Amino acid sequence: MKFVKSKMKQLVKENEELKVRLKQIMKEHELEKDYALKAMYHTEVVEGKFQAKYQELS
Repeated sequence: MKFVKSKMKQLVKENEELKVRLKQIMKEHELEKDYALKAMYHTEVVEGKFQAKYQELS
């Protein structure tokens, strides 16, 4: 599975929990949105409960 920024943005757009988590990551680590998306991909998608939903996106 590979990180695709557009898929991650779509996943976040469709899930309120991920929207909140993205804002937390950006604030806690002082990251720009693109970097926060990548960090969230590794924690919430690759090793987390959103893996199946990410894979379903085209």
